[in-house]
Amino acid sequence: MEYNVEEISPVKRKITVEVPAEEANAAISAAIALYRMQADVKGFRKGKVPSTVVESKFRKQIYGEATTDLINYQINEIMSGLAMQPMSRIDVDAREIVRDEDFSYAIEFEVAPTLDLPEYKGLPVEEADVFVSDEEVAEVESRILANNAEVKVIEDVRPPKDGEVASVSFGAYQGDQIVEGIQAENFDLVLGENQALPEFEDMLKTMTTGESGETDVTFPADFINEKLAGQTVTMKAKLHAIKERITPEMSDSVAQKAGFKDVETMRNGIRESYSSQRKQMNKAAAQSNLLNTIIDQITEFPLPPAMVEDRIDRLIKDLEYKLDRQGKGFQSLGKSPEELRSDFRGEAESTVKAEIFLLAVAAEESLDITPEEIESTLGQLAMQSRQPLHELKKYYEDNNLIVPLKDRLLCDKASELIYDAAEVTLVAAPTEGKKAAEKAPAKKADAATADGPQFASKAEAVEWAVANLGIKESTAKGYSLAKLQERADKFTEQEA
Repeated sequence: MEYNVEEISPVKRKITVEVPAEEANAAISAAIALYRMQADVKGFRKGKVPSTVVESKFRKQIYGEATTDLINYQINEIMSGLAMQPMSRIDVDAREIVRDEDFSYAIEFEVAPTLDLPEYKGLPVEEADVFVSDEEVAEVESRILANNAEVKVIEDVRPPKDGEVASVSFGAYQGDQIVEGIQAENFDLVLGENQALPEFEDMLKTMTTGESGETDVTFPADFINEKLAGQTVTMKAKLHAIKERITPEMSDSVAQKAGFKDVETMRNGIRESYSSQRKQMNKAAAQSNLLNTIIDQITEFPLPPAMVEDRIDRLIKDLEYKLDRQGKGFQSLGKSPEELRSDFRGEAESTVKAEIFLLAVAAEESLDITPEEIESTLGQLAMQSRQPLHELKKYYEDNNLIVPLKDRLLCDKASELIYDAAEVTLVAAPTEGKKAAEKAPAKKADAATADGPQFASKAEAVEWAVANLGIKESTAKGYSLAKLQERADKFTEQEA
């Protein structure tokens, strides 16, 4: 076998392979030998069928498999000899082997570009220091106390208020038909925590124990049930009881119910948990900034097109999974497949650049991944996905995922090497107090008029509602501009 490598572009190679007739004949003979062992031909014992008979009877299969096996074997041999790692699928241009004739074929594939690596060690980078506010610890304490709250029925006959629990039976109706999935009996709804659409909660706040009521409700355009998104239904409900939540004082016994020794241990644990998570996040953000700074210095950075398209495919697959978990499909986004791919292209190109650069650094630094590291990573993945290790390992091997996994681990090693060699400066993290101070003037300006803010468009009203009323964007979008204006006016009156 002889071959010639041709550089089609900085990221594409073509290899032309010439195979003498003797090697082609040997591949055919090897395929025939395998068929002889398995062939079941009338008049012959298995394994004793003459080669000429086997070749005649199974010619199409034998020559096809001989061609494929020879090409696959030689591709592995060529790649090993060139120390070349294809970054795309290998396209093969070949005819079928012919006995006693020389055989030739060509393969094309994409490779990582050769980079002139800029300086990547000893560079300055800022990492935000870890800050955990007392308010954040108190917020977690509040949730723990809320989880330990006792619920007591209120005997007074009056409408329920925010913070109280309304025990209701309800159903959504379109005409005389109840909407499947939007109904419940004796459901405990905490008012004022955005657990239900505001129109429904507003109706409940006008009812007293034992009363029934109904109101029209319009579901948001991006409601989880796409059949109901944007639809108007009649919500009918009966208020059975009003309950109050009696929150206990923080004590060692409450902390123990949450899994801690005492209150002090609990508060330290909350703070340490926040600190650990925040440290990882801050370091990851600093690593990303440093990596982007280095990559931006590389002026010539051609990207393998197939690699970019593959990353776009993965991003779309991830999006599909997230939408599926929300009970939605791509149609809920209102974008064509081409628009989605265009939206993800920039992110995909950045990801590919980072991977190629880090693999180049790994090669420069002679980094490697041991079989034990592969095994350890698969073990962690198996635990996270709750799969048997041997099944996950077989899946990775059968689907050729070991090499991509190794590349990912190499990239992680290279990234750590670069960051460990960097001059890291810790900078003060913004406090919650500073953030609140920055937001305060905007809120004051919004509420400048006695009648509340006057919105020029629904988009402006939605943005204001999300920032000031604490409701979800999807919920706010389900309201009319007039309804949002009404709620803004009511909010301003309460604030005044």
